[in-house]
Formats: sequence, C-alpha cells, structure tokens
Amino acid sequence: MLVFIPALALGDLHRTTLFTFFSVCLMYQPLHLGFLGRLTLLMGIISIPSWASGQALRTIANVVQPAESQPLTKILFGSCIKQDRPMPILQTIVQQHPDLFVFLGDNIYADTTDMNQMRAKYARLNTNAGFKQLMNSIPVMATWDDHDYGANDAGADYPRRAESEQIFLDHWGEPAGTARRTRPGVYDAKIFGPPGKRVQLILLDTRYFRGPLTKGERRVGGPYVPSAMPDVTMLGDQQWRWLDSQLKQPAELRLIGSSIQCVAEAAGQETWSNLPKQRQQLFDRIADNGANGVVILSGDRHWAELSVTKMRTSYPIYDLTSSSLNQIHARGTPTENQYRALPKTYHLENYGAILIDWEKADPEIHLQILDQSGRPQVEKILRLSELQKH
Repeated sequence: MLVFIPALALGDLHRTTLFTFFSVCLMYQPLHLGFLGRLTLLMGIISIPSWASGQALRTIANVVQPAESQPLTKILFGSCIKQDRPMPILQTIVQQHPDLFVFLGDNIYADTTDMNQMRAKYARLNTNAGFKQLMNSIPVMATWDDHDYGANDAGADYPRRAESEQIFLDHWGEPAGTARRTRPGVYDAKIFGPPGKRVQLILLDTRYFRGPLTKGERRVGGPYVPSAMPDVTMLGDQQWRWLDSQLKQPAELRLIGSSIQCVAEAAGQETWSNLPKQRQQLFDRIADNGANGVVILSGDRHWAELSVTKMRTSYPIYDLTSSSLNQIHARGTPTENQYRALPKTYHLENYGAILIDWEKADPEIHLQILDQSGRPQVEKILRLSELQKH
C-alpha cells in the first residue's frame, strides 16, 4: 500500500531530512511501488517548499473573508506570540467563534535584519495547529509591532523595513494591487455592518514612520521618557492624512488598533505618552473630525489593563490593552498608570474582547480581558452614548 505524505504537512522539518526520507524509499521500495509510486515520491521531493530551509515564506491563506455587510457582535484581539512556544489560547479563541480576530503585533519574534530568518519564523508560526485552525475559520486583520517589524523598539531607523513589510503582507495574505501593497506602512481600515450598526476597525502602523525616542533614567517600565522635541512623529504625514480621511467615515463604533499603549502613563515603556504632542494630536483629530464611538485596542506590555482619559478629549477615550497570547509577565506587577480605569491588571496569558449588543436602545459594549480558559478577568460595560460628544 502506498501512503503519500504531503511535504507541506511535515511542518518545519529540514529539506535535507525530507530528501533523505524520500531517497531511502526510492532506494529500498522500487519493486513494490512501481513507476507511479516512484513518480509520486519524486514529486514529494520536488514539492518540498523552500521555506523549510528558510529561503522563502509559505503563507496560510485566510479562506474566511470578513462579511462587511453583517453587523459585528464579537471582536477578539491579542498580541505577542512567541512562535516557538505552545499556543493553547488560540484553541480557546477558535471555540469562541468571534466575528473577527485582530492581531495587534509581535505576531512573531523576528528581531533580525536577515529576511530569510524572518521568513523562517513566520513559517514556524504557520506550523502551529491552533494558528492554522484560527486562520482557516475566523476572519483576521493584523498590524505589527517592533519584534515582527524587525528589531526591539525599532522605528523608521530599521534598515530593512521595506522588505519586512512585504514579508508581513505575504504572511497575512494581502492581495496584490491593494493600497497596502503599494504604499509604505501596514496601516489599514475596514467598516463592517449596516447603517446604525457599523463598526470601523482602524489599524495603525506605529513603527514604519516613528521618529527617535528619548531616553532617561531607567524606570520599572524601561528607559524612555516623554520627548520635548515637537517634530518627532509617530505616524508620519501620509498616515496622519489617511487617518483624517478614515475618521470622517460614518460609523457608530470605531476601534483603533495601536500596537503600543496610547492612553497609559509614560513609565519607561514604549507608549504614545513618550510623544505627548503626537498623543494629543490623535485626540484632537478624533474631536476635529467629529469621530464618535472611539475605543483604542493595544498590546505590547505582556500584561493586560484598561486605561481611560478625559483630559482634553471630547468624550472619555478608553484603551484596552491585551498581551501576551502565550507568555507570562515575569515581574507580575504593573507600572504606574494614573489613567487606569479599573484597579485590576492581569499578568498571565490573555486575549481581549469587544462584545456589542446592538438590540439595546442604547447599544451596550463590553470591554473584556479573558484568560486562557475564556474567563473574564477584567471587564467594563459601556453604553454607546458614553462615547459621544455631549
């Protein structure tokens, strides 16, 4: 009996190992296999993808496309995946049957200027059964953070950013000819649902254009301090103009995905608060464009919390931070944050959820952080009317 083993199903075994396997079969089983059997084995050798040796990237095409005409009621999100570690939380996420899942960055830990190494690490992620199941059953959108961009805390100074962007887009199945394929930066946006139940998801790129950060005396969260330099950008001029156009689009609820925290206090970590003029510019543009319903989703910290600010904003801006999907925060305690909306933080594996009840006269929005078993650990319930200028 001939058993055909597809090369793609063998995960990240090296090309040489696969070649040896098939060669042995050809050597010792020629009479039993016959011509067709030997030909099949030979095709197995030929079809071994070059990504197995780190030379190219095999992607998992997301066969499930978001139904933009249908209202969203359950949006899940997360960040920070070590591609070499187990990811049981992804099975939990799949079992929740969300309408959409958002990857907010550090989707692999590439940390390299070697693009072959970066491709190989994406390929490693692709071999995980939970990741494959998620990608093949749930609509997905994604942006990046520093580690999948290419280097820890990197910004516009990262030398391989253009090449890294194309590898990112290949991995997430971005079609040819889209705006993302033809412009610098991986920012993106979509609107889901009919009038009265529209959710806009805006994904920012906080890496490609970001200027230099200012360092000071190291604190618990890291070495960074708020910058007094007025011209250092977070998003770059082109992305700011694009964001203005997106904020003018009609939507009832707007989720802005930022790979790093926006509202949280600067405590040494990477955060919009390190560029306070850029942070205020974001809040001003939300107000100036009359954009109601904004909630910020963020990651990066390897722990979870909910922040809120009412200072110089037209309504309270909440920032729900979820991180990490498969890493435990080693310190186990949070940094200072005067904007923390709830006293509890969570430092084990987690993912975030936005649950929307459109049937209420004033739609109800649940902001949640859930643990690896799917139990809420942090939760805040809002009414949509609370996210509007009064």
